[in-house]
Amino acid sequence: MMKHHAYFLVLAIGLLLLSATILLSLVSGAVNTDLWQTLTALYGKGDSSTVFIMQQLRLPRTLLGVFIGAILGCCGAVLQGLFRNPLADPGIIGVSAGAALGAAVAIVLLPQGILLWNKLSLLSLFSFIGGLLATLFVYHIGKTHYGTRMTLILLSGIAIGALAFAFLGLLQFIADDQALRELTTWQLGSLAHGNCNTVILCAVTAFLLLTQFMRQASALNALLLGDLEARHLGVSVEKIKRSCIILTALGIGIVVSVSGMIGFIGLIVPHIARTLLGPNHKTLIPACALIGAILLLSADILARKLAAPAEIPIGILTALLGAPFFITLLVKNKGRL
Repeated sequence: MMKHHAYFLVLAIGLLLLSATILLSLVSGAVNTDLWQTLTALYGKGDSSTVFIMQQLRLPRTLLGVFIGAILGCCGAVLQGLFRNPLADPGIIGVSAGAALGAAVAIVLLPQGILLWNKLSLLSLFSFIGGLLATLFVYHIGKTHYGTRMTLILLSGIAIGALAFAFLGLLQFIADDQALRELTTWQLGSLAHGNCNTVILCAVTAFLLLTQFMRQASALNALLLGDLEARHLGVSVEKIKRSCIILTALGIGIVVSVSGMIGFIGLIVPHIARTLLGPNHKTLIPACALIGAILLLSADILARKLAAPAEIPIGILTALLGAPFFITLLVKNKGRL
């Protein structure tokens, strides 16, 4: 009963923090607005320029940050449970790099007429394929007769990341000026591309992933005991792993296609949630979605405020936050790697 109380308390506090972060995101930017101006502009009232800024720029960007943060948090929690290691992360094991390469292929190599006609879906498709291939490669290398070896996964993730960035460099070399600008944006990460279509896409993806991952929460809990123990408990281990890999690649692929490469959110968030609630995926996954949304939106606010009126790419801030955290985890877990 105490665990349930702790879970609902964390969710309640998290929802309050998320609401406050959303309001702060809406009032933050190059143009200063107070809370009353913001709320009235969201309803289409007040100065026309303020209404445009709120409805067309800040609201879509804020919602995009919420949904992308939720996706990254959920995917990070599932990957760490799947690989049974706290160091697993979409960026570290090469999934984000593969997805970014897929998006870069679409930007540079597809005919501009086709890309402009259906840009969002094509980028998402190519990002998904790139992320899926990277995930399958890393998982195949890390799988042994004795289970999944995290050392092999990390090393293969480094290799796939280096290979992806090599091809990204080649694509940058042959890209024209417009494609080069888009590639630079994708590599650094940004939430500035928020619009109705991207918000709907990420909202549907976040709902789909959260629903499917919650259905597999019990199986993920069993996998924490090991593959053999999970099979004895009646879990179809390979089916669950295959499903989680595909869903994770789908989520990361869509995130990369919309916002570019945003690292370390999927690494940090599950650790925060486990500290608060423990390893049970039934409570861990929704908590990670909530914390991920708060953390990414907070990083985006800092990205807009620290160098205003200019904007720091959000991928730089998440890397500055996440890299020391990752080094700390390596030190703590070096005896288990």
